[in-house]
Order: sequence, then C-alpha cells, then structure tokens
Amino acid sequence: MIVDHRHVQEFFGARAASWDTRFPDDEPAFAAGVAALAPRPGGVVLDAGCGTGRALPLLREAVGPHGTVLGADLTPEMLRAAVRAGRGRDAALLLADAARLPLRTASVDAVFVSGLMAHLPNPAADLRELARVVCAEGRLALVHPIGRAALAHRQGRRLTPGDLRAEPNLGPLLAASGWRLVSYVDEESLFLALALRED
Repeated sequence: MIVDHRHVQEFFGARAASWDTRFPDDEPAFAAGVAALAPRPGGVVLDAGCGTGRALPLLREAVGPHGTVLGADLTPEMLRAAVRAGRGRDAALLLADAARLPLRTASVDAVFVSGLMAHLPNPAADLRELARVVCAEGRLALVHPIGRAALAHRQGRRLTPGDLRAEPNLGPLLAASGWRLVSYVDEESLFLALALRED
C-alpha cells in the first residue's frame, strides 16, 4: 500500500503520460459509478483523486452546463495529462490532497472516487474529510474498474480478510466516517460501493 505523499506523487507521476493507454477499458466502470452516484443537474460534484480525469466528462454530462465539477489530485503530472486530454474543459482542476481538501464544509453534493482507497494513509480520517465537504444526505461512489479478486490477481497477491474494500470491513469503516453503505457490487469487471452522508 502506498501511503507517503511523495511516493504517491512519484508512483503516479512516472505513469501519468501512459495511464490512459495502459487502462483503456475503464470507462464502463466509470459510467456505472456516475450512474449510481446520480449527481443532480446543476449540482456540485467532486472527483477525488481524479487522475487523468477520465470520469470528468461523464460527471459534467450528469450535472449539465449549470453544474460544477471539481477534479482534485495530488499528482501534478496527472492533472497535466487531464489538461492535455482536453478534460480540463469539463472541470475545475485542483492540485490537492483528498485528505485535506481546500473546500468549504458541506459545499459538495456528491463525491466520485476511483481507485483511491488503497492510497489513503488514514482511511477513516480521510473518508471523514470527504464527508466534511459533502452536504447532508450527499452521496459517495467508491469505484474500481475491476473487482477485488481481479485486482489482487493483477497485482500478484491474494485477497486477505483485512482488505478494507471487503463488504464486512467497508461498511463499518464508512459508518465510523460519517457515511452509510447503501449498495455494494464486487464483480470481475466492477467494484462499486455507494454510500450516503450521515451525521
């Protein structure tokens, strides 16, 4: 697990230019995540850990021309790749740590997160930070383009009972962080957990 910010930036910075070509088949999972998140037209949605911004056009389409899309990422090279791909037109891009967002409390309606969980140094506190910026009854979608077992296989490791994204672990973690897990999918080609903001 990568937890040090410098290492996160080095890891993703070195891969930013080729990220989209290395993982070209992620859009169906992103589309499923945005559909489940269901951002309201005219609302404010945050892509936390947006990377090269492949979900940003989908989020823009969901909130429409009068909505606001924010893309936050810790790695400058990822944000530059998003701009080169033209995705900066779909969102305001923020060089920011998802654990310390430069956003007002309760200023966002929904948060989209893809692949970020493994890189959070303090998952409970970091999920609380996402809860802080979301309005009451706002929504959170945790997405990964492949399920837990497929990801473990790709990385050459075994699934363990302590995996944070396992449903028995994720539900309590979210509950302790201001969220309530409302749906959970862990299939070969999609991981998608949807949560609602609760006090």
